[in-house]
Amino acid sequence: MAPLSSSPTERTQVGIVGAGPAGLVLAARLAAAGVDFVVLETRSRDYVEARVRAGVLEAPTVRFLAELGVDARLRREGLVHHGVHLQWRGQRHRIDFAQLSGQQVTVYGQQELVCDLIACHLAAGRHIRFDTEVTAAEGILDPLPDRPDGGVVLGWRGPGGAHGALACDVVAGCDGFHGVSRALAGRQRLLIRERAYPYAWLGVLADVAPSTDELIYAHHDRGFAMHSMRSNEVSRLYLQVPPDEDLQAWSDERIWSELRSRLAVPGWELNTGPIREKGITPMRSFVAEPMSHGRLFLAGDAAHIVPPTGAKGLNLAVADVKVLGDALEGWYRGGSTTGLDGYSDRCLTRVWRVQDFSTWMTTLLHVDPDGDAFERRLQRSRQDELVRSPSLAANLAENYTGLPLP
Repeated sequence: MAPLSSSPTERTQVGIVGAGPAGLVLAARLAAAGVDFVVLETRSRDYVEARVRAGVLEAPTVRFLAELGVDARLRREGLVHHGVHLQWRGQRHRIDFAQLSGQQVTVYGQQELVCDLIACHLAAGRHIRFDTEVTAAEGILDPLPDRPDGGVVLGWRGPGGAHGALACDVVAGCDGFHGVSRALAGRQRLLIRERAYPYAWLGVLADVAPSTDELIYAHHDRGFAMHSMRSNEVSRLYLQVPPDEDLQAWSDERIWSELRSRLAVPGWELNTGPIREKGITPMRSFVAEPMSHGRLFLAGDAAHIVPPTGAKGLNLAVADVKVLGDALEGWYRGGSTTGLDGYSDRCLTRVWRVQDFSTWMTTLLHVDPDGDAFERRLQRSRQDELVRSPSLAANLAENYTGLPLP
């Protein structure tokens, strides 16, 4: 690519790298504040809108999306759940969210939210560049000035070999775990804390009506299983498998048979049908600290990954960009860098609370292949105490339905 100084250059206030939930929600927050932005996304629009990911929105997330005015289809089509089912040793126990926390969750596929946000931005004439890769950056680690000055330049390469440069005041790195943003900070500036779990999830999307009114999290001697849904016609189901499992070894018949075994309780039947999609997802915890570096602010999966058991990934990304959006508005309106200076610390407080909850949910419900008889008995004791103790159940409900947004 040609040097940035010789590339065609355009100007904006905030450069957003990544058109996933973090980048698109941040864009909506900035638009509400009258802050200009350009979103650069490596993948195509079709690819971004088709990615099947999370599907549980916390109550504070739903309220925030309503404040931004991007919840019309969510309100029409989202499935509101007032509780969740936990299952072990062939018995199912319901955690009543409404009674224990006064909140609920909404089941609405991440890809549906992404589609809504993209449509909203494009209809308003806002700039989202698909198939556009960030290839270089200048000034990104310079100190944050008191006033915006356009001191960052991002080089990009787009469709057909087109290239150019985007001058901006700051960069929001919202391009996920495998994106370029974290690398822009430089590995030597990052403190990485991570944990790999000794299991993965085999997830399927099936064209069949859900067999449950609310999510089921099941512990079984053969491994964890989960029954979720994306709509009244589409089910999302998961099985615990080894991290190196061969997906080809799992026929549709084997998947349904294993789900029937792990989810079984007396008097309940699992609906089966055509499986549209299947895949294996490793489970990890990951945090890169700090989340800000000069004029670069990491958000969502670019900065942290949580195991999916607690349904927190998307919601944690929304919390990040709520903090970042508020801080950017304060900077542009009043010239104060206080919010931006405190961005990382404020976000990381929540990140580690969510890591703790997600890890607790994960170890409560999965079978550790390396665990001994002592550990298995401790796990059983924790499960029994959760059912017995109203305070523990309330803690689960409060964390699962969502802590207040910062």
